[in-house]
Amino acid sequence: MASAAENKDQQHPQEKRDQEVIERLLREGQNDYNQAELARLRIRYCGFPGAREIQLSLDRVLQQWQLTEEQLFELTRRLHEVGQVYRRGDSQGQDDWS
Repeated sequence: MASAAENKDQQHPQEKRDQEVIERLLREGQNDYNQAELARLRIRYCGFPGAREIQLSLDRVLQQWQLTEEQLFELTRRLHEVGQVYRRGDSQGQDDWS
């Protein structure tokens, strides 16, 4: 039998900052940088045991942009193939995948 601690949702250490990013995505809409940000956050929270509100918000961005996760990942793969979406000197473009 699983203990209560094993069933408890966890809070992600980046949750507050990520919620601000999601609010910006909803406000600004779809562009190359925002697509990469959404894909980064989808990867970060995939399978994470908690942060349910963040995960619902990420779903809402996909719905607003009329994309599936597969379409998003295809778009961002192409973006990363042709150039750097996250440029050095871009304060928001840190390598922050985990």
